[in-house]
Amino acid sequence: MDNTFKDRFIAARKMSGLSLRELAERIGGEISRQSLHKYELGDSKPGSKTLIALANALSVSVDYFFIIPKENIELTEVDFRRYSSKLTKPMRESVAMKAKDAFERYNELETLLGINELVSPFNFKETIETKKDAEKAAISLRAQWNLGNDPISDVVELLEDNGYKVIEISAPEGFDGMKASYKNKKLIVFRKIEPGGDVVRKRFTSLHELAHHNLKFSKDLDEKQREKLCHTFSSAFLFPEEMARKEFDRERFHFYEKELIILKEKWGISISALFARALDLGIISSYTFKTFNIKYRERQYHKPDKEPGRFMSKEKPTRMEKLIFQGLAKEVLTLNEAAYFAGISGWEMRKQMSKMV
Repeated sequence: MDNTFKDRFIAARKMSGLSLRELAERIGGEISRQSLHKYELGDSKPGSKTLIALANALSVSVDYFFIIPKENIELTEVDFRRYSSKLTKPMRESVAMKAKDAFERYNELETLLGINELVSPFNFKETIETKKDAEKAAISLRAQWNLGNDPISDVVELLEDNGYKVIEISAPEGFDGMKASYKNKKLIVFRKIEPGGDVVRKRFTSLHELAHHNLKFSKDLDEKQREKLCHTFSSAFLFPEEMARKEFDRERFHFYEKELIILKEKWGISISALFARALDLGIISSYTFKTFNIKYRERQYHKPDKEPGRFMSKEKPTRMEKLIFQGLAKEVLTLNEAAYFAGISGWEMRKQMSKMV
């Protein structure tokens, strides 16, 4: 109990991505950096007025500082996508702490409801050394999960249905995704996007992290090579080779934007990934791929949400939210407990509790 405020204050500050100096500045100089440092050392505790100021500055409730997690969770096998190398150390700490905080609530909720759902097996014992190996792994997973060669309507829903704990967090643009484990549970974390944003990146990222969770890579491969093979796996899973060869007719002189938008909206894979897939399969030449990339960047399609076309899928984790309402329906959870697990205020939770029966 003595360390509760100290530990929770440190966690909240790291989630915010703020240094002690930046936090002091955000509060407007009402609390000195030295005082904040004493809070983190456990040498002193703030009064009620200061607590409210800290909660507002760190975007948490006052109650957050005094909640004791039922289980001390330390995530293992934490791995960020290479794209996340653009993140500073405080940004990485923020992402990791937000993921840990969200999973602590998720895990506690499952424990309270007596749920211990296992991950559906994805058995691919071959060592991944080449793109061909990654391709075989994608084919194997589709077969094991009985998916055939049809487009995947919702990747996040598929992963949740197969036991993965998918978590969505607010994070800087430089963060795409990460994976982590806790005991027998496997986490996949990605960045929340604005409503109406392009979900194809979330689909690709989720599968990329799935590959990191399950595939065994050759020790001779460096990080960059492993990342490229995870890309190959994601593309092959979303757009199987047999279907790619049917969709792309090699006997042609041009590719029109409208056709590529149609394929994107059918298969849920970005236009840039479609062309990379065509190159990997030998459907187009490296010259065609280079020409495409020049045009792609000229049109600014490489910038966030600028690529045309939208795949109609929510790609949003819903399992934890469903469990919260099941807990309310069984009267296992109180309103305040449900709000805590959902990470929202009691007032916001109450507004969502419209009974049908």
